[in-house]
Amino acid sequence: MKLSLEKRNRGDVMIVQCQGRIVYRDEAAALSRLLAEVLPHARKLVLDLSGVTSMDSAGIGELALLQNRAQNRNVSLKCAGPTALVRNLLDLTNLNLVLDIYASLDDALEAFREERSAPTLEQPGWINRPSQ
Repeated sequence: MKLSLEKRNRGDVMIVQCQGRIVYRDEAAALSRLLAEVLPHARKLVLDLSGVTSMDSAGIGELALLQNRAQNRNVSLKCAGPTALVRNLLDLTNLNLVLDIYASLDDALEAFREERSAPTLEQPGWINRPSQ
């Protein structure tokens, strides 16, 4: 099965859904082209891997390259729903240590919602106020 890719927005999150194989030649190149098109316009990106049936070293390389490109552009990247085969490959190659991986698309989207609602140092709740 060839790779089919679908992109869509959910709020401020761009989702790229992958179905099929991410392997050397056409499939890996198609993923690379689509992500090169998406990254300049996204701040939050979820790569939905739940439909990926197989992946080779070219696919693993594309994921590593994607993480690097996203980081260089300050894009927050999350990977969602990898199949057991894909998860095993990510673990074997230690990509699981550099990618944010979630069990499902909903879990990845929820992680973005939690990040948005978590207080940061710039938010008023974190200002140190003297006790009265």
